[in-house]
Amino acid sequence: MKFNVRQSGDVTILDLSGKITIGSGEEALRNTMQEIMSSGARKVVINMSGVTMIDSSGIGELVSAYTTATNRGTKLKLANLPAKVSDILTITQLITVFDVYDNEADAVNSFA
Repeated sequence: MKFNVRQSGDVTILDLSGKITIGSGEEALRNTMQEIMSSGARKVVINMSGVTMIDSSGIGELVSAYTTATNRGTKLKLANLPAKVSDILTITQLITVFDVYDNEADAVNSFA
């Protein structure tokens, strides 16, 4: 998995690409989210447009990130979910837990 952290105004955007699977980035995702929240970010968008695969471990990391963010007063939103990721979140009914947007601009603007 590869990731890039950038800013759009006061919103931190985490771009993810590749696989989020056991042994392929789930720990890096956890550490990156911890760093983002420790830096004081209060508005975070995870842009998942480049994610090619996600397994239960990756889903677990997204849930963990959401829980940690909520507990710290950080708002976390997902954007650009590939069909495979959207299907998994729908099947597990986690799609109702996350704030999900079709594109990054809508996710960023939703904080206003």
